[in-house]
Amino acid sequence: MPKIISDADMIYLRATPMPRALHSVQQSFVGMYPSSARTAAFPPPTIITRAAADETLFPNEPNCRRFSQLSRAFAQRTADRWNDSKDMDYLNSLISKWMPVGAQRVAVDSHPRLSGIMDTVNSTLAHGPKTRLPSAFYDTKGREIIDKIGTEEWFSGYKESEEYRKVGIGALVGDIVTRMVGSAEGSGNDGLLEVAGVDGDLGKGRGGESGVKLALSGCHDTTLAATLSSLGAFDGEKWPPYTSHIAVELFKDESIKDETAISTGPAPRQSFLGSSRKKTRLSTLMARKPIEELAAQEKVKLQGYFVRLRYNDRPITIPGCKLPGKHLQGDETFCTLEAFKAIADKFTPRIWTAACAEGLDNPAFPSSPEPAGY
Repeated sequence: MPKIISDADMIYLRATPMPRALHSVQQSFVGMYPSSARTAAFPPPTIITRAAADETLFPNEPNCRRFSQLSRAFAQRTADRWNDSKDMDYLNSLISKWMPVGAQRVAVDSHPRLSGIMDTVNSTLAHGPKTRLPSAFYDTKGREIIDKIGTEEWFSGYKESEEYRKVGIGALVGDIVTRMVGSAEGSGNDGLLEVAGVDGDLGKGRGGESGVKLALSGCHDTTLAATLSSLGAFDGEKWPPYTSHIAVELFKDESIKDETAISTGPAPRQSFLGSSRKKTRLSTLMARKPIEELAAQEKVKLQGYFVRLRYNDRPITIPGCKLPGKHLQGDETFCTLEAFKAIADKFTPRIWTAACAEGLDNPAFPSSPEPAGY
């Protein structure tokens, strides 16, 4: 990325309709490019938003009927498992006296819910001493119990059910893969189609840009944990704290010519993706095709590219990328783009709204294990 920019035509900005998400992406952008790194004539950047009913930047339970069914079922399972446990008894010994009259037992499904109590505790810790609750709410053991139960209630479904992954976060993960494959194939599917072009001609940015190099999305804690859980990379993690983020990085082995097959041998890591191919016409949407439907000449375009995820600046490893030939030799955190796409394709819905209306009479839990990340 350049040190000084005169426009944001190489950057894809998006946020959910919620003000705090919009503020997050604005502050992230300004943090990367403060006024000293923008020219005097820098125009206002465009931040893309969607209507709430179409939003996929977070698990959209209110607007996805099947996901609503599944999330309620997994939440109820968590309540059945923990409401009468010794851990819940411990929490009640600490904080039940502050619960509403007539509903004084703390539970997964109490009012307020246990996850709501957790949100309040975390928010007061982030906002300073004037907002603090009684000290019992900050008991170390109590907070660990609340976190353990909360993450199970909200995110266990992504780890166990392909359908849960598909209707919960699959559309977003599919969009991310589409942008990366779009960069690899040299099309406008890297995000450019959403912000530029006329009649199929993508043109160039005001500074001569021919593609998107950076995408920033203002989202939510549930987005991050759902994404990591669906990729099999959230085991043992706590609820995402404030300022958490995921960086999805695309690298290219510059020693390999475009559209030639390579092995996953050692590759230079200093070259962040920057395709030199001209992006002028709409592609055949290979980015959204499942990996098994790609022709050989399409698959070869993915070779030489690697994906790495960093969660709060810590590289993470996706289980399916540990297999031989699925990662950069010597570093399992660098997943081949082809392997990453194959994993994501399994829970990327072809049409998210249609998937939300399907299977409404089916059981909520899979009949056999469907582990994430493979």
